[in-house]
Amino acid sequence: MLPKALTGINGLDEVTGGGLPRGRPTLICGPAGCGKTMLAMEFLVRGSTDYGEPGVFLAFEETADDLVANVASMGFDLAQLQADGLLVLDHVTIAPGEVEQTGEWDLEALFVRLGYAIDSVGAQRVVIDTVETLFGAFRDGVTLRSELRRLFGWLKDRGVTAVITGERGDGTLTRHGIEEYISDCVIVLDHRVKEQTSTRRLRILKYRGSLHGTNEYPFIIADTGISVLPIASLGLQHHVSTRRLLTGVAGLDEMLGGAGVYEGSTVLISGATGTGKSTMAAQFCLAACRRGERVLYFAFEESEAQITRNMGSVGLDLAPWVAAGLLQFRCVRPSLLGLEAHLVAMQRLVNDVDPSVVVMDPISDLLGDSLDEVSAMLTRQVGFLKSKGITALFTSLKSETGLQEADQQIESLIDTWVLVKAIEGNGERNRALYVLKSRGMPHSNKIRQFFITDHGIELADVYVGPEAR
Repeated sequence: MLPKALTGINGLDEVTGGGLPRGRPTLICGPAGCGKTMLAMEFLVRGSTDYGEPGVFLAFEETADDLVANVASMGFDLAQLQADGLLVLDHVTIAPGEVEQTGEWDLEALFVRLGYAIDSVGAQRVVIDTVETLFGAFRDGVTLRSELRRLFGWLKDRGVTAVITGERGDGTLTRHGIEEYISDCVIVLDHRVKEQTSTRRLRILKYRGSLHGTNEYPFIIADTGISVLPIASLGLQHHVSTRRLLTGVAGLDEMLGGAGVYEGSTVLISGATGTGKSTMAAQFCLAACRRGERVLYFAFEESEAQITRNMGSVGLDLAPWVAAGLLQFRCVRPSLLGLEAHLVAMQRLVNDVDPSVVVMDPISDLLGDSLDEVSAMLTRQVGFLKSKGITALFTSLKSETGLQEADQQIESLIDTWVLVKAIEGNGERNRALYVLKSRGMPHSNKIRQFFITDHGIELADVYVGPEAR
């Protein structure tokens, strides 16, 4: 088994199968602004603070003072780590015009300097940022490649787990086109903009001696560090419950075998505009609050005040539960953040609030992004909520003519699916619902008419059509 060094970076240890190769060099490459320096720095900081492995950061671009200031926004106190003897920041100035190749050269002086820094704190982790700046002043390609190999070999001989950052070249992963071949692990970062929304991606190009995730994984740089978002890292090993929860709509509970939905399951309510989706979600929230459970409500269209007012008009008083701390709202437009940022923000809030029930209303508002990305995001979110045993309810806008694309992207993830629809006839517009699926329980196949009254939703008798007498 190849020994590995945990990075401590959220999600990265999962896709690498346990971290970076211990005692070997790893190359992190990508264009400017993709997060190379931040990822390398967090690798050092987490090693020092979480795993007792001191580190050395050898910088050729940013000064030590700049590095301290730049990563403070992520909560990293580099000055304190230096004072505690857990980190060395060493800046080597190689400015254009100050270094000229006039004869044979090698990196012996750099090895002495780096070796002293390693020995001074007993470093087990080393970062070199960036290798292009180091070799940018030299034109002798043969010597350059030879010294690159020597540098990587020297780091291996010292037994340190090294991260080397590199800029993308013209048609190659790096400017010199050799680093990726002599590295034991290569991680490629990318920063792209689509429909005015920027997204960072991470891919493990190679990992000698180890299995690893091969997909592109979105990641974000937040105020607590980097978060990599594997699509299905949580697997399908989550605990399941046999406890049933009432939905708050008595007639719907009756259609679900008289006991409601399973705790920790996922529920989708889809339908056209004005069919009562949000009202049904609000009754679901009230039922949970009355059981003494905390509810977290993510709203993508309406503010908390608007939801509270509108639900109050049909007899659903949410305000007391908000005041009691059992119901919390998070209201934000989908366009404010990218999908990955939304996902991380939601998961962080779930961890902070520790709710029993989560509502997302409506998920169809996320469709401004590509369907594949929305599907991946919802897969991650459902997996995350199931792993914590949280009951989730999603609403989705459905056209009158067929299933909305958002429904099709999430249908396989849903345990209980309720469709609500408007029915017109005899000069009336009525509402009806039916249960399309409900895993693990008997459920009605009837279409039931329902009314939105001054005390919430009430189901009527079985709907038999406008021509019935």
